[in-house]
Amino acid sequence: MIRNYLKIAWRNLIKNKASSFINVGGLAVGMAVAMLIGLWIWDELSFDKYHQNYDRIAQVMQNKTFNGAVSTGGATSLPVEEELRKNYGSNFKHTGVMFWIQGHVLTVADKKISFSGTFVTPEIPEIFTLKMLSGSRKAGPSSLLISQSVASALFGNAEPIGKIVKFDNRASLTVSGVYKDLPRNTTLHDLKFMAPWNYFTSTEDWLKRAATDWGEDSFQVFAQVADQVNMNALSEKIKDIKLKNGAPGEVKMKPGLFLQPMSKWHLYAEFKNGVNTGGGIEYVWLFGVIGIFVLLLACINFMNLSTARSEKRAKEVGIRKAVGSVRGQLISQFFCESLLIAVMAFGLSLILITFGLPFFNDVADKDMHILWSGPLFWLMGIGFTLFTGVIAGSYPALYLSSFKPVKVLKGTFKAGPLAAIPRKVLVVVQFSVSIILIIGTIVVFNQVQVAKNRPVGYSRAGLISLATGNHEIDKQYDAFRQDLIKSGAVAEVAESSSPMTEIHNSRSDVTWSGKDPGLAINFANIRVTTEYGQTVGWQFNAGRDFSAKFLTDSSKVVLNEAAVRYMGLKDPIGQTISFGSQFGSQNKSYTIIGVIKDMVMGSPYEPAKQTIFYIGDSFDAIIIKINPYLSTHEAIRKIQAICKTYMPSVPFSFQFVDDEYAKKYADEERIGKLSTSFALLAIFISCLGLFGMASFMAEQRIKEFGVRKVLGATVFGLWRLMSKDFVVLVIISLLIATPVSYYFMHSWLQHYTYQAKLSWWIFGITAAGAIVITLMTVSYQSIKAAIANPVKSLRSE
Repeated sequence: MIRNYLKIAWRNLIKNKASSFINVGGLAVGMAVAMLIGLWIWDELSFDKYHQNYDRIAQVMQNKTFNGAVSTGGATSLPVEEELRKNYGSNFKHTGVMFWIQGHVLTVADKKISFSGTFVTPEIPEIFTLKMLSGSRKAGPSSLLISQSVASALFGNAEPIGKIVKFDNRASLTVSGVYKDLPRNTTLHDLKFMAPWNYFTSTEDWLKRAATDWGEDSFQVFAQVADQVNMNALSEKIKDIKLKNGAPGEVKMKPGLFLQPMSKWHLYAEFKNGVNTGGGIEYVWLFGVIGIFVLLLACINFMNLSTARSEKRAKEVGIRKAVGSVRGQLISQFFCESLLIAVMAFGLSLILITFGLPFFNDVADKDMHILWSGPLFWLMGIGFTLFTGVIAGSYPALYLSSFKPVKVLKGTFKAGPLAAIPRKVLVVVQFSVSIILIIGTIVVFNQVQVAKNRPVGYSRAGLISLATGNHEIDKQYDAFRQDLIKSGAVAEVAESSSPMTEIHNSRSDVTWSGKDPGLAINFANIRVTTEYGQTVGWQFNAGRDFSAKFLTDSSKVVLNEAAVRYMGLKDPIGQTISFGSQFGSQNKSYTIIGVIKDMVMGSPYEPAKQTIFYIGDSFDAIIIKINPYLSTHEAIRKIQAICKTYMPSVPFSFQFVDDEYAKKYADEERIGKLSTSFALLAIFISCLGLFGMASFMAEQRIKEFGVRKVLGATVFGLWRLMSKDFVVLVIISLLIATPVSYYFMHSWLQHYTYQAKLSWWIFGITAAGAIVITLMTVSYQSIKAAIANPVKSLRSE
């Protein structure tokens, strides 16, 4: 019986090639989109599950209150880890400290390569259960753990264990272990090596003070919670550790510690006023819904075309029922047809995914693969195909099997106008979904444009940034700067404690006249050289820039607008502020000599932070303004040669500030590209269905059009007559989709302080575009029917 059903299904597919192509093609595209989104969701939900103790690992985070607002971050102090280990040790299997991942130069013989890594205490490799390829996780005071890719780059095929590596051209460390590279869907995937904490503390004097300073929030503390301990209860237990032990200045900020489980690091990373408000999980839900709806659009095409051709199959159903077929058998037959189409579509979708996955990985910044050899993949694929076939075939099977044989065989059966209502409803649903996706895509791109076009307070053109590496340049910076300028490659050079798109340091010890003694504050703190302003082209509202001509400028500061507003200074030039006591020293007075426009150094969607710029030392970045009259390639070549002279042990590496700024809105841009792709595919699927419906309607009304032409109807009149039915459906879709999309996009924009406006033109352009696309889709069939010779359509009458 099943064989017979499949044979009939195959004959129907061959007989109606156009509708079969639309059904199979539409379903294949819908299934491919759904499976790609499914792969993306799986990758997101499995983030960090590579680590063996995924459900017991946590990061110690803290809330602090500044000026009434609660700020949440992952940076805390060294005494916190010691306190957890000593007084809460029974609640943890391991606790450890990790510094921030940065670039460092590893040298073996004549190979000098910069890799991203950090300094860790011995417990960190155990907490993250590194998969060792050779050696051991347990490292000594001068041991180095390196990843597989680092081992390959430095040693080739040779055995790296026991070999000496020069670290930042300062110390010699011994490779004690090689671990497997961390996958891309892990938080620490950029961690290419782990250097010993003992070496770090022996080379940085400030770490000796930080070991006992509860306010030095410059470190990351991680822990593996003991098996029997409830993480939420333990989080509550450690909450007031800093409040009880911190200095008065620290206590004023009401620090509260808590454990953030690894399961929430990636998808629940957003906090607002101390409360976890979600994060990437919102996009998981968003794309999950999009995947379901895109697949639904393809299923709707099948339903519409199957039911639209009901009159052609009515006699078949009538005869089958007359010779004894029961309704259940007919339902089974129609389900067989839908399942056959679903199986064919699944096969085609796998081909589409194979060719489309590299592009999808590139846009989504992922490294996903189809597990062809995995039984789970094929089981899910079969289940997915059966599900799609049942959903697509359910309505046609129930509808077609309900025909009365008496009416059908008498010739009195007509589907009638009411039979078209479900199909029209499905078309409205299709276009409503497509329109919502189009509007959402436009809004996302507008939001990206807000970030791109926001005034940043300085000139990014021709600006590049170099890391100072191992600080070889510090003692010969003046000569280095002069040689760069003499080369003609650069217009100006400066050093800074932070790159142009990041803020590395902050301080809470700033005082000024009229400050509320009970106010907990936090200022961005950037040390610069005197040429910094000329290099970056910052813009003054009042006062002057730093100058090497004035030796007293070492006791002067430049503030941004946000700092002046925060302090409530009406005439800031010449006024005095003090800071410096944060690390146990005496406060030093500084005179304000200038006020600049806010420079966007953090998120382009958030207000600029109150910032203090002053002349200092110990810099992390070299900022270079390339000569605009020289080609970038030639300028970089000259800069590289001079850098090699002054920093021979540091591989030449630079970043364009423009590119670094673009990374700030890369997530939104990525979401916009993905949304665009899905919206275009949704429109394509909808148009396929619309084309099929127009083809059927033109065929159904061919005699009516023949009569109308005989009576004098024009081609334009007939085109308008047929097209208006579809335009009305699109207008109804617009009336439904517009308020829905406005509600959801307005809610999404509330995540940003600086946000795009939901202007009327977004909805106007979408409406016009939807109508134009509809007319273009149905016009071919409408015009074809309108210009047909009425003699041919009426000759049998």
